[in-house]
Amino acid sequence: TAGYISVLFGLLMGQARVFLIMSHDGLLPPVFSRLNARTHTPWTSHLMFAALTSVLAAVLPIGQLGNMTSIGTLLAFIIVCIGVPVLRHRYPEAPRQFRVPGGLLVPVLGILSCGAVMVSLDRLTWIRLVVWLAIGLAIYFAYGIRNSRLCRSES
Repeated sequence: TAGYISVLFGLLMGQARVFLIMSHDGLLPPVFSRLNARTHTPWTSHLMFAALTSVLAAVLPIGQLGNMTSIGTLLAFIIVCIGVPVLRHRYPEAPRQFRVPGGLLVPVLGILSCGAVMVSLDRLTWIRLVVWLAIGLAIYFAYGIRNSRLCRSES
């Protein structure tokens, strides 16, 4: 339980900041860009995620919450592992703050190891992942793509 709590706490703190940056980029409404005057933290996102996770914690068993947290984190790691060689290939001249030894071996091993753990998760966890991804894509295509600062700068 302590492990789940610490992971969820870390994810929630990071997720609020991800929503802050996405809001700055125009992918989410400006309400997620609001910062608390005293603490300079994205309080709207913190409150929203606190409410959402409280409801989920109240209605779902901890094992299901753990599986949902795991599959989401593993998918994020796989996306990052895919992004590393793609960015190296598409933008070879981009400045790199650090280099990972092993070249493409590390991202490939990351994809394989995370994928192996994901495959071991139950069908209901996969269904939930697909539903959350569908919700995210719906928000992106309904709001984000029209308001993206990147899309506006390219046109």
